[in-house]
Amino acid sequence: MTFVKNSWKGFLLCLLIAVPAWIAGSYVPIIGGPVFAILLGMIITLFIKDRTKFQYGISFTSKKILQYAVILLGFGLNLSVVLETGKQSLPIIIATITTSLVIAFVLHRVMNIPSKISTLVGVGSSICGGSAIAATAPVIDADDEEVAQSISVIFLFNILAALIFPTLGALIGFSQTSGEAFGIFAGTAVNDTSSVTACASTWDSMYSLGSATLDKAVTVKLTRTLAIIPITLILAFVRTRKEKKESQGNTNKVNFKKIFPFFIIFFILASVITTVATNVFSVPASFFAPIKELSKFFIILAMAAIGLNTNIVKLIKSGGKPIFMGFCCWIGITAVSLIMQHLLQIW
Repeated sequence: MTFVKNSWKGFLLCLLIAVPAWIAGSYVPIIGGPVFAILLGMIITLFIKDRTKFQYGISFTSKKILQYAVILLGFGLNLSVVLETGKQSLPIIIATITTSLVIAFVLHRVMNIPSKISTLVGVGSSICGGSAIAATAPVIDADDEEVAQSISVIFLFNILAALIFPTLGALIGFSQTSGEAFGIFAGTAVNDTSSVTACASTWDSMYSLGSATLDKAVTVKLTRTLAIIPITLILAFVRTRKEKKESQGNTNKVNFKKIFPFFIIFFILASVITTVATNVFSVPASFFAPIKELSKFFIILAMAAIGLNTNIVKLIKSGGKPIFMGFCCWIGITAVSLIMQHLLQIW
């Protein structure tokens, strides 16, 4: 999809939604800019009578800008730092990701929840919320309503986690003199980065730990983010095999170029560039901070487009089963994170 004539009108509309959503998200990080953007988009689209002049730009923003956001996300990853400091939490991360994906798959079969929504909820719950959904959606060819539904589910349990987990951590006896145990818990059991930050910062504030918990939680969260790479490649492989099987006896050939997530290659390349620049050429991590912020803004911009393409009435009516799935994934991840920490004698 290219930026065709008249696309600028839809893009500008998305931009006008994204800017206030980005500002609102900075003031209320527990909700975050992407959720504000989706909500504003869904409300504004109700008042647009003729979408024709906006549709090209909206579609471009919801598809291509979303992929560009994932690519830019790679500039926030110093692979050597993430792997070195995150290896302690790696068994927990693998266990929680596996748990979420298995729960999503089982409920998809048992409750007949659409496969694409199930995949997005499972991946979003287990890896990194909106960023994982952004990376996965184009690979499985999910439409904007499915993305909006999944983001909404993830958002609900992000809020609950940020509000409940600090109290839960105190009740079950996490160390109040060190942020390590709760940092690992927040980094593995909370979905989205903004909510991980809010949750860990609350623990630091409660026990005057400076930023010890936050630093640990963010590092663990970045380690989880790397799971985007194998997950998207596996999903691309599965979709390719499925479409190849369906095309047998059909004159239409499978478009491998369309299915393969090439943007993930650029995501990896961005991570490698960051790692080399930081480790070999001593470029400060702060150099990449503006690119990371641009990545976050691109996600908000894409979510505005997705909101504009979403029927809020239909979303509410069909939301029961995905919410239940999100709840089960959330409970499963939380339980497994605590159990694994106990087995590894971190807590």
